Amino acid sequence: MLIHQLDFAAMYQQHMQQAQRTRKEPEHWDKKAHQMAQNCANPNDPYLIRFRQLMDFTGAKTLLDVGCGPGSISLYLANQFQSVTGIDYSAGMLEMANIRAKEMNVTNAQFKTLAWEDSWDDLPKADISVASRSTLVDDLKAAMLKLNRQTNLRVYTTHTVNPTFIDERIIREIGREVVSLPTYIYAVNVLHQMGIHARVDFIKSPNRGGFDNVDAFIDSVNWSLKDLTEEEIEKLRAYYQKQTADGKTLPFPSRDWAMVSWDVVDEAELTL
Repeated sequence: MLIHQLDFAAMYQQHMQQAQRTRKEPEHWDKKAHQMAQNCANPNDPYLIRFRQLMDFTGAKTLLDVGCGPGSISLYLANQFQSVTGIDYSAGMLEMANIRAKEMNVTNAQFKTLAWEDSWDDLPKADISVASRSTLVDDLKAAMLKLNRQTNLRVYTTHTVNPTFIDERIIREIGREVVSLPTYIYAVNVLHQMGIHARVDFIKSPNRGGFDNVDAFIDSVNWSLKDLTEEEIEKLRAYYQKQTADGKTLPFPSRDWAMVSWDVVDEAELTL
């Protein structure tokens, strides 16, 4: 089979099913809203700085931020636009976004409760749309098509580069099966098969050292894997102690991202 005969949209959905990746309910993100506002919305965050550098703002007056969380991107970019709209299905995230907007004296941003799967018919089209670290959806082709429809000029999305969020050796150490997630490669190929020739840039995670205590290490693993058992925690504790006893540093998880962006294509020209 040749590459043009592959259905990357269907392959993506199969990969998601095999990964047993289920849609997290809004309440899951509500609980993380305060912490994410601290971790992901720092204006000095290299991710945000690089994201902005990769954007072309020419002729753009309005922005749509899909899966906006606590307003990490939309508030960071608000001074570039006349108006900014952020959407998310987590009320907790939107509450944090509104709080942060007031603290930052941002008056041109509004936030609405909407999910990827909801109708966006009441949303006005934006000149630029972004989906930052919010693209691990059930149907990638539908999501990319929706962004293209909702936008006048350009779309910017970011996707994972690595198939796991933590070192595979750590996952195996506690006896769990390594579950790989779809990466940015799917987005590039899905868009290509739709007739959109996307650009790909990379936002590299800076090397910020490693964990200086076992509890922080365990908390980080639990953030990614969820619901660690007591047995797994003890295995992690033993692993940490062995590594540090050997003079090794356990590095912070890599968070490299691929920016997949494109100029909007008229739907009549797309292959659907």
